[in-house]
Amino acid sequence: MALIKSIRGFTPVFGRDCYLADNATIIGDVVMGDHCSVWFNAVIRGDVHYIRIGNNVNIQDGAMVHGTFETAPTIIGNNVSVAHNAIVHGCTLKDNVLVGMNAVVMDHAVVGKNSVISAGAVVLENTIIEPGSVYGGIPAKKIKQISKELSEDLLERISRNYIRYAAWYREKAGK
Repeated sequence: MALIKSIRGFTPVFGRDCYLADNATIIGDVVMGDHCSVWFNAVIRGDVHYIRIGNNVNIQDGAMVHGTFETAPTIIGNNVSVAHNAIVHGCTLKDNVLVGMNAVVMDHAVVGKNSVISAGAVVLENTIIEPGSVYGGIPAKKIKQISKELSEDLLERISRNYIRYAAWYREKAGK
């Protein structure tokens, strides 16, 4: 069973049909929407600032979501995928965003809707990612505009697939 911990008077709140892996950790001032999943070894730490997560969001294995004390909450929109070992810290991810494996998004960055942060990219503090963009590198720079086909194929497919994967685990557990 996932570690769900209250701290400073805040207890995580979950929407309908969320899947939390056995060793996922969710702490403090976290509010999560419907049909979300938090996978193995992922940590969502709302101890120093609030974290708000929309619907159909997947926080994949080993990912970390956190904020900065009193200055930078984390806000994640709908249909967002935070891939394996990514770090999302004190920033805003708008709807339909993919943060690739091992990517880092730093404080006060804003990732516009329908955007991709490539695997291994580092989005520096205060960076504004325009909607419909692909950013990559260290520091992350714009690579190209995202095509409608890539947006539908990649962003929407991953979000849908993780809802499916979560259902497999709930079925196995008899939930």
